[in-house]
Amino acid sequence: MATGRNHRPATRSRGIPEATVARLPLYLRALTALSERSVPTVSSEELATAAGVNSAKLRKDFSYLGSYGTRGVGYDVEYLVYQISRELGLTQDWPVVIVGIGNLGAALANYGGFASRGFRVAALIDADPAMTGRQVAGMGVSHVDDLEQIIQANGVSIGVITTPGGAAQQVCDRLVAAGITSILNFAPTVLSVPEGVDVRKVDLSIELQILAFHEQRKAADELAAGRNGTPRVPAAVERRAGRAEDGPEGDIPAVMPA
Repeated sequence: MATGRNHRPATRSRGIPEATVARLPLYLRALTALSERSVPTVSSEELATAAGVNSAKLRKDFSYLGSYGTRGVGYDVEYLVYQISRELGLTQDWPVVIVGIGNLGAALANYGGFASRGFRVAALIDADPAMTGRQVAGMGVSHVDDLEQIIQANGVSIGVITTPGGAAQQVCDRLVAAGITSILNFAPTVLSVPEGVDVRKVDLSIELQILAFHEQRKAADELAAGRNGTPRVPAAVERRAGRAEDGPEGDIPAVMPA
């Protein structure tokens, strides 16, 4: 199987928009689930719903792949799985190094979905000498001093950074200097990279903050939607209040101990 270092994806050269590229994994996940259930074909509407997009956008995205489906039949599931996998470069072997084997790095190392999606964890690297040689997910952890040698020896294409924020830029610089041009960054910092290096940022705290915003907005909407101008207490608050006020029979107020 070819390694990723010598075979880059063709999406940019074929003019597929970045927004479409970002949606291809969503389609692939939905199609893989259909394939596992032995579903032979799927309509654009069904697939769009499963992927969380509208059907017009899906059909436009697929037109960039040269796949238009068959009227009255839909899309061939197995062929689309192959077509999208090929476009994303997942029919190749992409060696990956994970730098920073703390709780998050170890969790990623133990994730079983990499291999089935075309990624091979080639090495686990950490700066702590106490971690060197320790077994994580069946692999020995290497010291960061050997980072460049490991990348060259394994033809690594993608680096994953799970270090503390203060160490992330230095690790990034070393990865780039060693030839890595794609980085997945879990560290809580923005990385500076030269042109030609792609960085994807995963910040769990930001995602949680966005969810908190939506929860707050939904609570405010419920309060504003009270009948006859009476503010409505959010359902979750009502449930908590009900549990506190109901006695053992459900209709006697609970008495707090003195």
